[in-house]
Amino acid sequence: MTSTGGEPISVPEAAGDAGTHVPAPSQDAVRIDPAASYASAAAAPVADDREVAVLSAQLGRPARGRPAVVHRCVFGLPTVARVQPRLDDGTPFPTVFWLTCPVLRSRVGRLEADHAMVGLNQRLEEEPELAASYAASSERYIAFRDQLGEPLPGDPSAGGMPKYIKCLHVHAAHHLATGDNPVGEWAVEHATPAPCPGPCVPEELLGPGDEVDGAVPAEDPAPE
Repeated sequence: MTSTGGEPISVPEAAGDAGTHVPAPSQDAVRIDPAASYASAAAAPVADDREVAVLSAQLGRPARGRPAVVHRCVFGLPTVARVQPRLDDGTPFPTVFWLTCPVLRSRVGRLEADHAMVGLNQRLEEEPELAASYAASSERYIAFRDQLGEPLPGDPSAGGMPKYIKCLHVHAAHHLATGDNPVGEWAVEHATPAPCPGPCVPEELLGPGDEVDGAVPAEDPAPE
């Protein structure tokens, strides 16, 4: 097994029927990739048909915008997808990074349900350094998106950037993909560890590398 940077890592396994690989549950399925950057996000190849089907299964709808996987969980499945700034019909699609992991989406959703964005928006008003960092990450987000295609009308950012916070999922995805969003960093920190019972898509969608390739190097903590 290798990480996105090619470093060998191990994933816990459980015994199953003869000849069957059964990945063990992970107590911490989504981890920050220290190598995450805009360069690595730009270099990710467009997903093939099988991985588009995986993304669609995770999202519960057809994956759009010629997606590319830019972050993976410990089972090697997509956590974050990069999409093009316009759909195939030319419709503007300003959100570049999408959180696809069902477990992490649910945990971030709980933060939103607990009104975390109220406190975070207040912090933006009261903490100039945080506000400046957030605004700067928005500028880099737009610049990255513009490199993928023509600038969108009005140069919109995403998730409420640069002045407000409207969607923690957007910010978590941005941070996991690039390491460059202070609000996303907070969201990921408070949504993890993210226990997961195993691959979140049907077995027929798993490729030969899933469950073993592409995860971030780290050891699973022992279950409590």
